[in-house]
Amino acid sequence: MVAALVLPGVAAAAQEPAASDAVEDIVVTARRIEGPMWEVRRGDSVLILVGAIEGLPRDMEWRTDALVSAVERADRVLFPVQGQASLADVGRLIWRIRTLTRQPDGRTSADYLPPELEARVERITGEGPSRKSFLMLSAELMEHGGYARRTRPVSEIVRRAVRANKKAAEPVGVYRGDEMIDRVLTTPPQAYLDCIEAATTAAEAGPEDGARRAENWRLRRIPAVLASPLEQAVGACSYWSVMGQGERLRGIWNQAADQALSETGVTVAIAPLRLLAEPDGVLDRLAAQGLEPLGPDWRAPPP
Repeated sequence: MVAALVLPGVAAAAQEPAASDAVEDIVVTARRIEGPMWEVRRGDSVLILVGAIEGLPRDMEWRTDALVSAVERADRVLFPVQGQASLADVGRLIWRIRTLTRQPDGRTSADYLPPELEARVERITGEGPSRKSFLMLSAELMEHGGYARRTRPVSEIVRRAVRANKKAAEPVGVYRGDEMIDRVLTTPPQAYLDCIEAATTAAEAGPEDGARRAENWRLRRIPAVLASPLEQAVGACSYWSVMGQGERLRGIWNQAADQALSETGVTVAIAPLRLLAEPDGVLDRLAAQGLEPLGPDWRAPPP
């Protein structure tokens, strides 16, 4: 359940604009945001979904002032799912760091990848069979495809606005650090095969495709973003995909959207773009309920 987080301080009614005017003000402001955004209404509830992608270059120029303004004036802000790890969890991770960075038992990528895929990986890296874990190898391959090592997440910009205005906010869900670490440490290399395939395709497309992905995101060209080899690799290599937890994540976000649309006022939510815009994703689900997500077209044109 997502709790309502209301801005502190209520002025006299005679000094405040009507609630409907305030909502319209926020929505108009949000529509000036560069990057994909949708407005969904149900009665007196407004949900502004901001579709975020990973790997955006830190020096990428895009207009953020409207996003910050919308966040400042909304009633509540929702962030992506967050992990909570104890000191014991961190210590365990450090103790098992080799498991995260190297293949088990002295093996190499050639022990797990089909020969054709192994050959493609070696052409990209310029090396022989890799002893890196697939977690590390996939990150290296995606960097070849334009994934920025120094990133500028959309959530970082929003968090700064939240802190500057001393505004309460919360993640849509929390996962336990010990659960996450258990999955990462015990998942076999074979679980990463789809990830390595997608990351290799992204690397072959090159950094130019990664730059197009970022520009398409800024200009709200959603089908083009989702079709990008790099975006597909980011999805395939996410914790949720590799660990088989994709349905769990979708359920968390669907529940959060339903809760936000049951509460009076405006909610701004920073959500993964792919999860919002994929077939049968959050936007499709809201549209199927008879709601009208206002924003860029997220569906690919029919073939």
